Amino acid sequence: MLNQDKINQALQKLGITSLNDMQQSVLEAGTKKDLVLLSPTGSGKTLAFLLPLLPVLVAEEKTQVLVISPSRELALQIESVFRSLGTGFKVTCCYGGHPFQVEKRSLEHPPILLVGTPGRILDHIEKGNLSLQSVHTVILDEFDKSLELKFVPEMKKIMARLPQVRRKVLTSATEAIEIPEFIHLHQPIRISYLTATKSLKGLKLYQVRSPQKDKLMSLYGLLGELNGESALVFCNHRESVERVGQFLAQKQVDCVCFHGGMEQADREQRLALFRNRTATVLISTDLAARGLDIPEVKHVIHYHLPLNEEAFVHRNGRTARMHAEGTAYLLLNEAEAVPEYVSPEPDEFFLPEKARRPKASEWTTLTIHRGKRDKLSKKDIAGFLYQKGQITREDLGVIEVFESCALVAVKKNCKKELLSRIREEKIKNIKAKFS
Repeated sequence: MLNQDKINQALQKLGITSLNDMQQSVLEAGTKKDLVLLSPTGSGKTLAFLLPLLPVLVAEEKTQVLVISPSRELALQIESVFRSLGTGFKVTCCYGGHPFQVEKRSLEHPPILLVGTPGRILDHIEKGNLSLQSVHTVILDEFDKSLELKFVPEMKKIMARLPQVRRKVLTSATEAIEIPEFIHLHQPIRISYLTATKSLKGLKLYQVRSPQKDKLMSLYGLLGELNGESALVFCNHRESVERVGQFLAQKQVDCVCFHGGMEQADREQRLALFRNRTATVLISTDLAARGLDIPEVKHVIHYHLPLNEEAFVHRNGRTARMHAEGTAYLLLNEAEAVPEYVSPEPDEFFLPEKARRPKASEWTTLTIHRGKRDKLSKKDIAGFLYQKGQITREDLGVIEVFESCALVAVKKNCKKELLSRIREEKIKNIKAKFS
């Protein structure tokens, strides 16, 4: 049985009073045996595999845990969750699109936990920037996605450098996957919470009929019925994401686009605008269906029909998460039908004849052109805005700090005055540009 003290301290820091059933099962499984964890998107897998590590990490300048993630966004999310546990242990995140030299310098003082994408981790290993000798646990998060994205050669090479590893943890949100031989799992404990995936408890599903083939006006009309609540719109192609985004932006809808063709910094910042409620609508390819930290999505809209049942399940998994409720909509033109795997056929959601304009967000984003490299923290920013900006707690929303900037949600009606108060002020004794 694990020593609970460190785990309890971390949960207290997070303000969590109880774990869900899946997280409790992972905790009870301990840290002696290999583990395969199958659980839906949004069920809290990251916290589940991080918590049991806390009692077995030691205060030495050696990398003890390696987490391999299929995407940059997921890697950054894991890093963020680990930091929020308040362990005081160093964590480093390595991924393509991030300055290699910055990572190299960070690795000169080895992190206790290293998280990254397969290609970038292998680069550091091969260039001698990273020692894996002290790694006792490897976590392959969303490992089926890594296989799907053709990371097998990189993962093979990484695993070959880790013969001394005592424990391997594999996580996935899908059942239909064969575990490759090169991972060398030894009599793993298998924990699955996928049984209820197809019919999420709190999920309501509707079909929305569109008289137009391209469905743009119907989408606009549907967004007008959602009372400004967060909505995630799924398209099957990058070009479609951009086209839908342009249309909604012209209609003055608070929206952002997200797909794999964007620069990493762009993707991070757009997700931040959605998380902090500046944008109430995120239009995305299936890239956003797995692993991304976009909490509290109330509505999922299938602008294009998903390519298969699995994609449908993952998309819907972005709402009705944990114990919350959510709604999903299949937007269908005259040539489209409800897919066979959707049973029973969902009720129809009727749109009014005249579309209502979607409710605008009450939030906007203040950009501070200083960030992590200037040793700026969320606490620094909040203190500065309360003191120098004279902002109230009600008018200050989500703060996110990136490498070279910070994005801060503030109420639209106070941004102008706020800017005039802080324009000439220094933050943490550093001159900064605010916009």
